[in-house]
Amino acid sequence: MTKKKDVQFLLGNEVIAHSALEAGVKFVAGYPGTPSSEIINTIVGYADETDVYVEWSVNEKVACEGAAAAAFAGLKSLASMKNAGLSVALDFLTHLSMTGLGANGGSMVVVVCDDPDGHSSGDETDSRWLARFSYAPLLEPSTIAEANDLVKWAYELSNEFDCHVMLRSYTRLSHASNPIELGKIQKKEVEARTDNNSSISPYLARPKHAAVLKRLARIKERFEASSFNRYEGPEPADVVIICSGSGYQCAWDAVESLGVENSVGILKLATLWPFPSNLVTKFLTQTERVLIAEEVDPVIEVYVKAALTDARLSNKNVFGRESGHIPDYGEITPNRVIAALAQILEIPYEKSLEADQRKLSEEIDQLLISRGLAWCPGCPHRATFWTLEKAMKRDGRNAYLTGDIGCYTLDVFPGGKKQQNLLHAMGSGAGLASGLGQLRRFGYKQPVVAMCGDSTFFHSSIPALINAVTNKSNYIQVVLDNQVTAMTGFQNNPGTGFNALGQKTPRIDIETLCQSLGCEVTVADPFNVRESIRTVQNLLKDDTGVRVLIMRRPCELVRMRLEKTKPYAITVDNDSCRGEECQICTSQFQCPGLTWDPETGKAAILDEICSGCGVCTDICPFGTIQKEREVS
Repeated sequence: MTKKKDVQFLLGNEVIAHSALEAGVKFVAGYPGTPSSEIINTIVGYADETDVYVEWSVNEKVACEGAAAAAFAGLKSLASMKNAGLSVALDFLTHLSMTGLGANGGSMVVVVCDDPDGHSSGDETDSRWLARFSYAPLLEPSTIAEANDLVKWAYELSNEFDCHVMLRSYTRLSHASNPIELGKIQKKEVEARTDNNSSISPYLARPKHAAVLKRLARIKERFEASSFNRYEGPEPADVVIICSGSGYQCAWDAVESLGVENSVGILKLATLWPFPSNLVTKFLTQTERVLIAEEVDPVIEVYVKAALTDARLSNKNVFGRESGHIPDYGEITPNRVIAALAQILEIPYEKSLEADQRKLSEEIDQLLISRGLAWCPGCPHRATFWTLEKAMKRDGRNAYLTGDIGCYTLDVFPGGKKQQNLLHAMGSGAGLASGLGQLRRFGYKQPVVAMCGDSTFFHSSIPALINAVTNKSNYIQVVLDNQVTAMTGFQNNPGTGFNALGQKTPRIDIETLCQSLGCEVTVADPFNVRESIRTVQNLLKDDTGVRVLIMRRPCELVRMRLEKTKPYAITVDNDSCRGEECQICTSQFQCPGLTWDPETGKAAILDEICSGCGVCTDICPFGTIQKEREVS
C-alpha cells in the first residue's frame, strides 16, 4: 500500500519554518518584522509536539545571541528577522563568524527576509552585502521547494564548517504560496552541554581573521560544486542570464515570452557567498553577452565582473542594473527582464503585458472605492495623534515631533497628517530627541516630543532614554502602549506579560522602568481626549528634563477579539450636526467608522466598520456624536 504524501499549500515562510523543524531545530528566536514574522509564528504552532524552544526576543541582536548560545551547547538553532534587523544583529554576527560555533556539534541558521520595493519597510536594503561583510556563507532560494531543501542543507553546512549560515528570503518568496510535500518532523531528544571556549578579543583579531578566510575558501570549493547552482539551456548560448532568487522565474518568463529558448541559457545561483566564480566563468567562456537578473542591488553583477576580470575574460558584455538595462532600484519583474533581454537581442518588444495590467488596474479602480492606508477604527494611536496636534497647537511654540517604527508610522503615509517631523529607524525617535533636547545653548527654542510604541521601546529606545537622562537632555518621550506588537501580527512583547507561546510571564512595566531611571512619568488614556490634551500641555510647559508620557490603551483589534462585542452604539444627531461648515469628524479625525452622508449633508456612522469605542464623542465640539447606549 502506497503511503499517502503530506502535501500542503503553504507560504514560503511556513515552509522555511517546517524545514527547520524537519532538520531538528531546537532553539528558535527572532523579532517580528514583515516579511519574516510567519516563520516563528509557524514554529510556535509545533512547539508542544517537538519540544522546540521558541521566543520573540527583545531585538534581533539578542535573538542571534540566544540562538548562538544554543549552538555553542550542541543544538540546532535558528534566528529570524527582516532586513532591517540584520543591521541590529551585525556586530555580534561578525564576531560569531570569527569564533565559529565550537566543538559540540551545534549548528545555526540565520534567516533574513529582505523587502525589495519596500512593501512594508522604510528601505529596500540588500542583505547580501552584509553576508560578505560579516564573513557568513549565504544561500538564496529561487522557489519555495528549493527553500525547503536549502534550509536543511544550511544546517549541514553549518555543522561541517563550524559557522552560522545565512539564508536570504524576500517578500515574493516569503509571502508566496505553493503546494509542498512535507517531510516528517523528528522528535529527537538532545542534551545541551557547554565544555568549550569561544572568545574574541583584540589580540585574537588577526589570527581569527586568517582562520575565517581559510574557512570561506573551503566553503567556496563546496559551493562551486553545489547542485543547487545549475545551468539550463543551449551550449553555447547567444546570451546567458545569471540569476538568483525571484530573478530565476523572471528569467524563464523572459526567455519563453520572446521565444528564445534555443539561443539563451539560464545560470541559476543559490550559493551567493562565497561566490562560485569558477562555475560562473566556465559557462561564460562560451558567450559574449551576459544579463544579470537579481534584486535589489547589483551584487551578482559586481561579483561576475570581478570573476571575468580574474579569468582574463573582461571583454564580455555584462548587462544588468549597473548598465541601466534593468532599473537600479525596486523588485525584479518579468517585464523588466523581458525588456532588457529584448534590447540585448535587438528584438522588437511591445510592453503589451504592462498595457494589459494598466487596463485591468483602471477597471478595478472603477469598481472599488479608493481607500488609503489608515489606522483601524478605534485605534488608540489616532486619539493620541489628535491629542498631540491639539496640545502642540495650543502651546504655540511649534513643537518638533520625532517618530519611530510601528503602526503610528501611518502618520507619514499619503493619507496621514505627517505630524512626525523625523522618522528613521527603530529607537531613533528617542535618540534624535535626545540630541535635539541639547540644543538650547545654540538658540533652539522649540519643544521636542519623541514617540515610540511599547515593542519599539523595549527593542531599542531604552538606551537612548538612558542617554538622555544621563546627559540632562530636555524632551517628552511619548510611549504608545497598546500592549501588543500590533503592526507585525499581534505578537507578544516584554510588556504584555505573555511569551511567544502565550504562556504567562513576568510583565515588564514601562512606567516602573522609566521611574527607575529618574524620569517624571505620567500615564494617560488616549480615549480621554480632553484630559490627555491638558496633560500634554502641562508637560510642554514644564520644559525641564526628560518627561515620559505613557498613552495606555489596548489595541482595539485585540480588544475586539477578546470581548467580541462593541462597548457602545454610536449615533449622530442630525439636528445638531453642522454639516459641511464643520466636518471635523470626517475630514480631520478621519476614523474609517465615520463617513459623510451626501443625501443629508451630515456625518454618519458606518456600523459595519465602527468599533464602538466612543472616542469620536470627545472630538465633536457640538456633542453631535453620542454614545447612545452601552452594548451588553
